[in-house]
Amino acid sequence: MSSHREAPEISKDPVADSTDVYAFVSPDKPGTVTLIANYIPLEAPAGGPNFFEFGDDVLYTINIDNDGDGDADIIYRFRFTTTMTNPDTFLYNTGPISSLTDPNWNRRQTYSVTRVERGHGERLLASAVRCPPCNIGPRSTPTYTGLAAAAVTTLTSGETVFAGQRAEGFYVDLGSIFDLADLRPFQNLHLIPSPAANGVDPLKDVNVHSIAIQVPIARLTRHGSVPTRVGDPEAVIGVWTAAYRQKVSLGGDDVGPWVQVSRLGNPLFNEVIVPMGRKDEWNASPPSGDSHFAGYVTRPELAGLLPVLYPGVFPHLAAYAKPRADLEAILLTGIPSGIITGFQNFGGGALADELRLNVAVPPASSPNIFGILGGDLAGFPNGRRVQDDVVAIELRAVAGATIPLVDPTFAPDAASGLVTDGTAPHTYQGSFPYLATPLDGYDHPAT
Repeated sequence: MSSHREAPEISKDPVADSTDVYAFVSPDKPGTVTLIANYIPLEAPAGGPNFFEFGDDVLYTINIDNDGDGDADIIYRFRFTTTMTNPDTFLYNTGPISSLTDPNWNRRQTYSVTRVERGHGERLLASAVRCPPCNIGPRSTPTYTGLAAAAVTTLTSGETVFAGQRAEGFYVDLGSIFDLADLRPFQNLHLIPSPAANGVDPLKDVNVHSIAIQVPIARLTRHGSVPTRVGDPEAVIGVWTAAYRQKVSLGGDDVGPWVQVSRLGNPLFNEVIVPMGRKDEWNASPPSGDSHFAGYVTRPELAGLLPVLYPGVFPHLAAYAKPRADLEAILLTGIPSGIITGFQNFGGGALADELRLNVAVPPASSPNIFGILGGDLAGFPNGRRVQDDVVAIELRAVAGATIPLVDPTFAPDAASGLVTDGTAPHTYQGSFPYLATPLDGYDHPAT
């Protein structure tokens, strides 16, 4: 969660398991959009001697749909190459790593970036771009902030890229949510009650591997424009990440066509909306096929469970029998004009799980972690920023807080606007790649 180990098959393949995807107008460079795709869930900081890394045998993509049909119009592809400088040692490094070319660093990764445009073919933007090492500890990586900064690379085509280890940015009380939805602050009202307690966030102590790219807005929109009107249909882009593996292995080499094994758009979609028996199917399918999963959005299982697990707390939700048009708009189509004053991120009508971002909405001067529910139109579900409390936002939406947007006859239960899991944002950077320095294993051993 948001998409950590969210399906049976991909939970066995962490290097191809997308954990979170973010899309937002860059607060310090508002002429650009930052796209971040995280992989490898729940990395313990003390990961030696074989520290975490991207898969050389995985094709990673960040996809942009700018015409609302559920198919990618622009794809950024990332391929990684791992090199050992000294195969005769068991060590990741044989001394302090002071630069990205330090001979003490034994196992390093580089990557290529390719841009694919529908109807215009593909173009290799860069090759042999350097990743930073993992953050090992004060003796091995004593100047880690500098190593990470050196790995931020601006391409001649205008994009800025980074790929490497980062501190986990997502926050959630995993233990309580999957313990029969023991939601704070209502755990004393649960069918199996427990005393009030603060949320426990296990993700504050782990890392991920991030692929981040900052792209000029004109390189993402349908006709290369920079929209300034929120109502302009061309201001809306849809974003998701995907990972692929080759279908056949011969003599230890992977060959044949690439097959999608993981994808992620909106947080929690496959994890909480799609039933277990179809999660692997969803991971292998494109967003353009999501009409097959729409029924799980319009009649979500969790909305039926909440009144059962919290007797008397959600009576209005329990009595609501209509299909959830509010969730369909939030998760599958984008929100049309006229529902929220001064806002829309309607993609065009195709039912597709994408993070829909209106690039004409400027970054907030005082961001609210509850995004649009908190009156901040620059936050989730208008794209997703690293600090947005997507768990609380989506729980409140499922609990009925957003039904009045499409059905003014509905009065939400008072609890729907208060649901949270009791956790708080992590620490973030104010500039690209925005996620913070990863935790090192010396000061933050695995717990």
